[in-house]
Amino acid sequence: MELTEQLKTFIEEGKDWERKPTSVKGVTIIRLPKTKNRSASLAIDINPLNDQGLPMKKKGIMLMNAMELKAFRATFNNEKVDNLLKALEDVLPERRMASAPAKPDVLQI
Repeated sequence: MELTEQLKTFIEEGKDWERKPTSVKGVTIIRLPKTKNRSASLAIDINPLNDQGLPMKKKGIMLMNAMELKAFRATFNNEKVDNLLKALEDVLPERRMASAPAKPDVLQI
């Protein structure tokens, strides 16, 4: 079945807030419920996976159109954001270590 057909089926038959995994790791499709102002819709949720295969964040980034993706790409590619993150890591070094795999506390005998 073609991608467009699969998405049409999902929006028609899926449950509210249901997530459908994709072949891209860390990318899922979410069926958003109908509201007073709009019918049910779909969004892409981006939440990269860590080394253990778990989502890196509690909540990912939800995108509903190409314009939003373009805006996020521009922000992520801004050199000032890189500089800001480096400064945050200098101020909060424990944050930087939180992403590294924890070493088990083993008593050497």
